[in-house]
Amino acid sequence: MEPAPGAPGGTGEGPSSSSDPADPGAASLPPPPPRQEQQQQQPPLSRYESQKRRDWHTFLQYLKNHKPPLTLARCSGAHVIEFLKYLDQFGKTKVHAAGCTFFGQPNPPAPCVCPLRQAWGSLDALIGRLRAAYEESGGRSESNPFAARPVRIYLREVRESQAKARGIPYEKKKRKRDPSAATAASASASTATVAEESSEAGGGSSASAPPAAGGTSSATSGSATSSAVGVRPDGSSSSS
Repeated sequence: MEPAPGAPGGTGEGPSSSSDPADPGAASLPPPPPRQEQQQQQPPLSRYESQKRRDWHTFLQYLKNHKPPLTLARCSGAHVIEFLKYLDQFGKTKVHAAGCTFFGQPNPPAPCVCPLRQAWGSLDALIGRLRAAYEESGGRSESNPFAARPVRIYLREVRESQAKARGIPYEKKKRKRDPSAATAASASASTATVAEESSEAGGGSSASAPPAAGGTSSATSGSATSSAVGVRPDGSSSSS
């Protein structure tokens, strides 16, 4: 008589070992942490870092769509200037032409047909971010196309031309001095002034000191002499 399936010694398959809670091999690995916790562990990017990453991706896409396509290794300062001119079509700053009646007016009273351009401040900040992103991506600082001399010259020309066209001079921002440093500087200046005045006063007193000292010593010697010399009844003096 054949044993019943599932009975001890039977040929039927018993329960799976993975379902047996007493089987140590049935213990599974702990589940991976939720994706939300992993995202919380990574610090969020700052506004500067996020903008730098977007600018870098935009520039790489521009090189890819360039005709003929360009690689980052072959990119030069001239290509960077082409990229800046390409961005002018997305600008929002009105730059008056030389023949415009509003040329040089910071607040024109009426609209005109002058084109919109990228503001110089935006281009300058963009080049700074791309220069940093290039080196962070493995590029060498000596071959950085964003730090090339033609790019610096182009930015300076854009600044000067927009300043004339818009009537807004671009001046370098003065660095804010540390209040503590300013206080220390003023204190040292006042100390130096007091020391100078003291030295001048000391010089005057030292100039007049010798006669006074001499007068005092002569007066003292005179009194000492008079005390040492006695007066006789006949009016003559005699040394004691």
